This record gives sequence, C-alpha cells and structure tokens, in this order.
Amino acid sequence: MKNVILTEKRNPNTTNIDMMNADEIAKVLNEEDKKVALAVEKCVPEIAKAIELIAQSFLKGGRLAYFGAGTSGRLGVLDASECWPTFGVEHGMVNGFIAGGDEALRYSIENSEDSAELGLQDLDKFNPNKNDVVVGISASGAPKYVLALLEEAQKRGIKTIGISSNPEAVLQKYSDIFINPVVGQEPITGSSRMKSGTAQKMILNMLSTGAMIRIGKTYENFMIDVRMVNEKLIDRGTRIVAEIAKVSYDEASKFLVESNNNVKTACVMAIKNCSKDRAEKLLEQAKGILRKAI
Repeated sequence: MKNVILTEKRNPNTTNIDMMNADEIAKVLNEEDKKVALAVEKCVPEIAKAIELIAQSFLKGGRLAYFGAGTSGRLGVLDASECWPTFGVEHGMVNGFIAGGDEALRYSIENSEDSAELGLQDLDKFNPNKNDVVVGISASGAPKYVLALLEEAQKRGIKTIGISSNPEAVLQKYSDIFINPVVGQEPITGSSRMKSGTAQKMILNMLSTGAMIRIGKTYENFMIDVRMVNEKLIDRGTRIVAEIAKVSYDEASKFLVESNNNVKTACVMAIKNCSKDRAEKLLEQAKGILRKAI
C-alpha cells in the first residue's frame, strides 16, 4: 500500500465526528486547533532566521514573494495584501502568487498545483534578483507548482523559505530555511485548510510583521507607517501621534494635517517643534527610523 503522508492521514480523535451534535463538533475542533500554536512554537528558531533573512533583504532593496496553491496561495496573497495599509510599504515589495492566478482566489482550480509550468511562469512574473526572497507554502510540501519554482529560484541564487506541515515534505530540499509546524492529522481527513492553514497564517503573520519591525516600521508597538485611507485609520494615526509626542488629540490632528497625514513626520514635528521640511530631513538622516530621529 502506498505510504500516506501525515497531512492525508486520518485523525483518531474525530473518526466519529459525523455522529456528534453541534456543541461536540465545536469542542473537538477547538481541541484540535489548540495544537496549532504549540506546533508553531517549536518552529520559532527557524521563523526567527526567516524574519532576519527577509529583513536583510528589505534593507538591500529586495522584495518578498509568497507562492502557494489553494489555501496556501490564498493566505500568501492575503498577507502580502495587508502589508501596504499596515506598514506603508510600496506595492511590489511584498507579493503573493497563487497557482491558477487571481481566479483561484475565489474559485478552486485544484489541478493548477500539479503544473510545474505555472510555477515557473509565476516565478518569471516576479522576476527575482539575488536580493529577493521566495517563500513556498504547502501543507503537503509536494505540489509541482511550488517545487518547480523553488528549485529554479535556488538555481538562480535566490534565497528560499519553505513552509509545510509534512516532516517529509519534498520542498525542504529546495528551501534554505524549512519551517515545519507538525500540526498532526486534520479533523476532516486531508482538509489542510484547517490546522495546516491556521499554522500557515500564524507563520506568515510572524514573517512579515517581524521583518517590518526589524526595518523600523514600528515605534514600540505602534504601526507608524500606517496608510491613513479611511476614518478608522485616521483616528488610529491621530491617537498614535498624540501618545508618542505626548500632545492632545486635537494637537496631533493639526500636526498630521501639516505633515500631509504622515505619522512619523507629525511625531518629529511635535517632539522637535520643527517644520515639516526639517522633520523630513531628520527622518532622512535617521534612514526613516523614528527612534533615531527623535
């Protein structure tokens, strides 16, 4: 009989899940989900290495790209999409690619994961150079889409990171850093959108957030490069300036208007009692790091 990989094995704790009532189903799924954070915890050393690799890439002007099929691809696109409003980075600094293209974000295109050609095409769309980092995401660690692009990336001298729930994942062969949260069998056999997907979401959050912190995109735990594009974010930016600069909410709002809605510039203006031009010069000298500028 063919060897069954971990992500496809049956979970002994949920074999009778179809006989359970709604309360019992919720409880058993919650018990399985509790295992995810513990599995991710065991990967912290590898995650930390990946964070530093990505941060150093950014500091050299490099970019980050996630590649995956199905749930893995959708999660990569999600994380990449959130970096612009959260950290104010330029579009293209963090990228997400899913096997099958944008249509696969809404509709399942399952056979796309078996196409090495699609993987290589998406890698060429990203067009990486040696300052960039490529991340392959897959619960099983075996889709040809991911394997082909990771192998090609390594051939081109690009740093690679692999994320998989399978300890025997083939993609680790093509990963400079292999992150392996062993979450165990899924509650519904083979449904890797569940525990494996949750682990992937947690890890991607850590990678992008950690790297952004390392390059100065936060002050303490404030998102100081937030794009203030709606009422909620304008309010958040105003409260951030008020707290960092120790001024009133109204004063913070005034500084933000004068700074053209730039939190870091507004903070420097308030703390240094200087003009917008002077604040921008101080930030430029500090390479954009608010702590150094103030």
